[in-house]
Amino acid sequence: MKISMSSFVFCHYPLKEAIRRIASAGFEGVDIWGGRPHAYRRDLDQAECGSTVRLLNDLSLATPSFIPAQFRYPTCLCSPDETIWRDSGNYIRDSITTASWLGARVVSLCPGHSLFGQRREDAWQRLCANLLDLCDFAASLGVKLAIEPADRYETDLVQTTAQALQLLDDVKRGNLGVVLDVGHCQLVGESPADAIRRLGDTLLYVHVNDNLGQRDQHLVPGQGVLDFPAILAALREVGYEGFLSTELGWDYTIDPEPATRRSADFLRALLASQP
Repeated sequence: MKISMSSFVFCHYPLKEAIRRIASAGFEGVDIWGGRPHAYRRDLDQAECGSTVRLLNDLSLATPSFIPAQFRYPTCLCSPDETIWRDSGNYIRDSITTASWLGARVVSLCPGHSLFGQRREDAWQRLCANLLDLCDFAASLGVKLAIEPADRYETDLVQTTAQALQLLDDVKRGNLGVVLDVGHCQLVGESPADAIRRLGDTLLYVHVNDNLGQRDQHLVPGQGVLDFPAILAALREVGYEGFLSTELGWDYTIDPEPATRRSADFLRALLASQP
C-alpha cells in the first residue's frame, strides 16, 4: 500500500502549489479535489490538465482518485427536481472527464440526501438511474466510480456497508465499487475493520482520517479513537493494494502543512509496523 492526500486541505492554495506541498510532505499520491480553486467542473481544459500531469510526473506522484465537490452543494444525484437531478448527473460527467484528463482512474461519489417530503424509495431510484448513466460514461473513459457511505448529516441513503452493497447490486455495473471513509464508518456504528471484510473486492479506495466518535472531524490519523492497526490488518486480509488517502477537515486549511506532515509520518509508521 501507498499513501496519498486529498488536495482539499490546501483549498487556499493554487492546485499546482498544493501538489508541490503534498509531495514535499512525503506522500506518494494526490487525490485531486474537484472544487475551486483546484479542478471544479469546466475550470480546467485538457491542456491545463496536461500541464498538471507533467508536474505530477516530475514529482513522481500518482493521481489515484478524483473527488468532485459534493455534499448538498453543488450536486444531488437523487434530487426529485428534474432540473437539479439532470444537472447533477451532468456535473459528475464533467468531473469524470476532468479526472480522466488528470490520469485519475477512480472518482468518489456521494449518494446525496433526500429532500423533505421525498420518499426514500424515489430518492434511491433516482440515485440508481443517475449512477447507471454515469457508470456507462465512466467506462468509456476507463474510469471506475466509488460510492462513499457517509454519516446522517451527509446522506440518508447509503450510510452502511450493507446499503452500499445493496446499491451495487441494484446498479449492476462492473466499474462501480465503494470508497470507505473509516471516519464515517466509525460514526455510523460500524467497525471499520469489519466493514472492510464485508466489502472485500468491492472496495476500490480508502479514505483515512480520525475523530473522537461524536462528529465527522476529519482529524489527523492517530489523534482520535480509530484503531488503525486493526484497519490495516483487515485491508491486508482482503488483499487491498491501493492507496490510503488522508482526508483532513476544514480546521486545518488555514495552516495545512503541519497536519499534512503529521499524517504522512503516522501512515508511514503504520505501514512499517505491519510489513
